[in-house]
Order: sequence, then C-alpha cells, then structure tokens
Amino acid sequence: MNEPFRHPALFYRGVDEYLGGTVPFIEEGLAAGEPVAVAVPGARHELLRGALGGSAARVQLIDMTRAGRNPGRILPGVLFDFADRHRHAGSVRIIGEPIWPGRSEVEYPACVQHEALINEAFAGRDVEILCPYDVVGLPHDVLQDAERTHPTVIGPAGRRGSGRYAPDEVLADYNEAMPAPPGVDPLLVDAAAMSQARAYAIAAARRAGLHPHRADDFEFAVNELMTNSIEHARTRCALRVWIADGHLVAEVSDGGRLEDPLAGRRPAPPEQPGGRGLLLVNHLTDLVRVHRSDRGTTIRVYMRV
Repeated sequence: MNEPFRHPALFYRGVDEYLGGTVPFIEEGLAAGEPVAVAVPGARHELLRGALGGSAARVQLIDMTRAGRNPGRILPGVLFDFADRHRHAGSVRIIGEPIWPGRSEVEYPACVQHEALINEAFAGRDVEILCPYDVVGLPHDVLQDAERTHPTVIGPAGRRGSGRYAPDEVLADYNEAMPAPPGVDPLLVDAAAMSQARAYAIAAARRAGLHPHRADDFEFAVNELMTNSIEHARTRCALRVWIADGHLVAEVSDGGRLEDPLAGRRPAPPEQPGGRGLLLVNHLTDLVRVHRSDRGTTIRVYMRV
C-alpha cells in the first residue's frame, strides 16, 4: 500500500521551470476538487496569479517570508492550519517554499529541520506538499539536503526517487551545538528568581529598541522557556541575553531532555491542558533554534531589532 502523504521537491531554474512545475500541480488539484494553498515568497504571488488566471481566486496564497519567517511556525501556522481546516475534503495540496535565496546561515538549520520533520508530521495523511528549490540561487549543499529531506525529486527530466532520502539523519546532523556568545555571563534562574529574570529580559528588549508590544512578546517567550525548564525539566536554568547581527537573542539552557522533535510545531487541540509554551514561543519570535544533547537542552530565540 502506498503512503498517502507525498512530499516531492521541485528543482527549478528560472521562471518557466517554476511555473511549469507549480501551475499544473495547482490546476490538477483544483480539477480534482482538492483544496490548494500556495505558501511561497510574496514576490511570486503576482506571477502565479497571472499564470492561473481566474483559477487564482480558488487558491489560498500565503507569503512565506512573513508566515514562515520563523521556520518553527510553518508546520503549526501554515501547513497544519490549512490541512486541518480541510480534513473534510479528503486529499489536500500545498506548495511550500521555506528555503529561498536570502535565508541566513543562522536560519538555515531550522529550515532544513522543518523539511525533515514534515515527513513525520504528515505520515499517513492524504496530503501532498510540493517544495520548490531555486537551483540557480541556492548553494549546492542546500540542494543536497533537499534530496535527503524529500523522498521524490522533480526536475526538467521528470520525477525520480531520491536515493539520498534520510530525514532522521538530517535532524541529527543539524542538531548543532551553538557557540556561547563571548562576554555574556549567564543568569542562573530558579523559581525564586523568575521575576528578576523577567525584568532582566524586558530591560534588554527596551535597550535594544524593540517596539513595546514586541518587547512584551520577547519577555513572554523568555518566561515560557524558563517556566518549561523549571516545571518540566525540574531544574534551574541559565539565561543569557545579547544582541547579534540585528537580532535580540535569548538563550535558556537546562539539564533536561526535550525528546519530541515536533515539540512546539504541532497545533494544540483546545481540550489539551497546557503544552502550548514552545508553540507560543514559535509564533511570537522570528527564529527558534534548539540543541539537544546528553547534558541537556539549549533553546535560543531571536527577535529582529
């Protein structure tokens, strides 16, 4: 029995190959009565509207540079959101382009981990997610990773199976230790020191010039990470806050083990008590990086200044 979930990568060169790979995919879905969403950089929207004509009104267009700026937000906020809203329809089609030229080196590990996790997240569901990759604009190692995160690759010569498909290997390879920021001493936090740590975070956000509501989001995210450490890992945590490359960064480390690679990337059902902390952190921040080891877990969150 074939796996109902399909996750092909589309390798394209230029506009003609992009449209040649995406437009038939969309039109076939619409002809079959399938709900279709297209989550790609917003600069592509007008191009697709022009190629689709009147059919464009039947497609949900999502600007991935906004909805997916934080790769950890794509599964719950884009893919699950659309697929779950259309469960009644049976098969669902989505185009998702989470990696485009201009993604930073610090963002990329979270992007490729997202692509690997899609396979586990949608296993057994009648969903097809086509992921375009710009062969001209992206580095060769990104394309090699795409072959490891997608079981099928589509190119000018047609569709082929990927002999490099190994999503679990990708997750392990990009579970990278993150170097400590020089000259930033950690604040050790237990339950008694939580209010002091929150004040430390909000003061840093204000000094960095974050808009007041963004400063509140930053404080909330830091508080959630510290709370998870103290309540779930049952240990005190170490908090660092600094500015790097135009971002305010907070890091929370503890001795606990975050076992579920999809933690914070699954929508929480309304009846579920708790379990929304990391999910909310992904929605509020611009990037979340996680490193798991035998010694514990480190989570970094980034907010653009």
